[in-house]
Amino acid sequence: MDILTDFEFKQRKYMPTFPIVNGKPTIYIEGYPYEDDKPMPATEFHGLQINIFYDQLFRYFRINDYVHIGNDNFIYYEEGDITKVVAPDIFVVFGVKKYPLRRSFYTWSEGAAPVAVFEFLSDATADQDRHEKVEVYLQEMGVQEFFIHQPEMDKPVEFFGWRRVSGDIVEIVPDASGGLFSEALNLWFRWEEDQTTRVRLLRPSLPDGTPINTSVEEEHLREQEQQLRLEEQQLRLEEQHKRVEAEARAEEAERTAKEEAERRQALEAELEHLRTQIANRS
Repeated sequence: MDILTDFEFKQRKYMPTFPIVNGKPTIYIEGYPYEDDKPMPATEFHGLQINIFYDQLFRYFRINDYVHIGNDNFIYYEEGDITKVVAPDIFVVFGVKKYPLRRSFYTWSEGAAPVAVFEFLSDATADQDRHEKVEVYLQEMGVQEFFIHQPEMDKPVEFFGWRRVSGDIVEIVPDASGGLFSEALNLWFRWEEDQTTRVRLLRPSLPDGTPINTSVEEEHLREQEQQLRLEEQQLRLEEQHKRVEAEARAEEAERTAKEEAERRQALEAELEHLRTQIANRS
């Protein structure tokens, strides 16, 4: 089993199960703004982190038509009140159709709230992310889990998560390396430092530690596997060529041995004939 096939097997093994909700995919509801004058993202550090993280989650959950991944678009969570709105960096919703893409996400129309929300800390929103949004996401909206992460390596490490348990907000306990496990998504999340970009990248992995690769990383894996297959094919061809040459040499040796035996028999016959002639003359 090759690397990608092995991952696809694990992907199905660890994919969460959940009910399909009765809501309706809604692209846009009149009267609810779907954009504002705020730039996105806050910095290039955040832009790189958000793009890579979205790519990983989107590709991982692409096998399920009822997982929707949102990326910095508005979530309206109370019908009739346009002030009840948030715009998480990344959010994951189970039980709703992946497509069509939405301008905004309306929880009452879709029939579901996100199961997990991720915010990447910036100077402008860090205090809200650390405090106010914990309550908003987990209590007001009904999100199951909320995570915050600081992507800038030049700032102190901040990676925290909370989940809602029986109506209470509980902080998720990290493992020895600082990783947090999402029960909702059935995934581990750990960060790694990219010295080139100076970004502290939050990376997801399967429960057994298998990393979820980016599109670029997967393409490299495909290229490596293709190269390995070509090398294996070349080795098989070389082995086949050697077998053919060995068989040819064996056939040549057998033919030579046969010819030598035939010549020896002919010489012996001729010698016997000469001996007979000499004996008759005597």
